[in-house]
Amino acid sequence: MKTFHLQIVTPDGEFFDGQAERVIVRTNNGDVAIMAGHSNYVAVLGVGAAVVVTENERKRAACMNGMLAVTNGEVRVIATAFEWAEQIDKERAKLALEKAEAKLANSSLSKEEHEVAELARRRAKVRLSM
Repeated sequence: MKTFHLQIVTPDGEFFDGQAERVIVRTNNGDVAIMAGHSNYVAVLGVGAAVVVTENERKRAACMNGMLAVTNGEVRVIATAFEWAEQIDKERAKLALEKAEAKLANSSLSKEEHEVAELARRRAKVRLSM
């Protein structure tokens, strides 16, 4: 299968830089799969599962917000957080989910506080789904 250059970066630095056959990420409009030869494309990333397929393996990850850009056959994922499934601390994610749900149970939250807690809940659920 044909490959393309994929670069994944986070605020912590370069996460992945190599050849890939396919990358699947969640955008604000749903999941997209990028393969070699894809036309130029830009999308805002949402919170969700991601998959990177190389010649040797298929790896799942949690991807949290950011941007996807396909430019002249090169693909760049710039994510707030990107974590391989096997590196996710499930206990920490479980505690984060419990904390977010407890906060959401508070009816006196401002709209902004509710949105922050809801995003924390969604991130924790994605991590636990890995």
